[in-house]
Amino acid sequence: MKKQSLHKILNIVIILMMAMFFSCNDSFNQVQKIGVSENEPIGIAENINLKHTDSGRVTANLLSPKRLDFTNRDFPYNEFPEGITLYLYDEQNRKNTVVADYAIVYDQTDLLDLQGNVVITSENGVLKTEQLYYDQKKEWLFTNKPVTYKTETDIINGNGFDSDSKFKTAEVLEVTGIISVED
Repeated sequence: MKKQSLHKILNIVIILMMAMFFSCNDSFNQVQKIGVSENEPIGIAENINLKHTDSGRVTANLLSPKRLDFTNRDFPYNEFPEGITLYLYDEQNRKNTVVADYAIVYDQTDLLDLQGNVVITSENGVLKTEQLYYDQKKEWLFTNKPVTYKTETDIINGNGFDSDSKFKTAEVLEVTGIISVED
């Protein structure tokens, strides 16, 4: 009798272990995901000081208190929730400065979305708006939000802005403001 009851207990243990094995196997992927939320970044960086060089010359310097890395998404991006300061240097080492309270960079489209107190300062003038997009592939700036563009002689207000990154073809849309006209 002892042999039969031991054999029954052993069979029950084997059946329980098999059931546990097969039930765990189905949820193994779920166990791996514990602690990882789809809404959370896969990385957080603080006190960013990123420099981009071309042929040994610094062409850009990005400063930010915090960067959140969401490159694990179907549409990957990096978010700068505490804002950015970006210094851009041309071939003559002239500096243009971009400041924004918030920024997000979309990896697949190379589109930079700047939001909140966006200010671009260049030797040509100062552009202020609440939101500005920068297409890194086309090197093009644009917005449909109200803008103010100040030069040495003009204060131009409008409802939109289009320009190449060097402000050579800058155009304020739906213009209002003080504009000097030569005779």
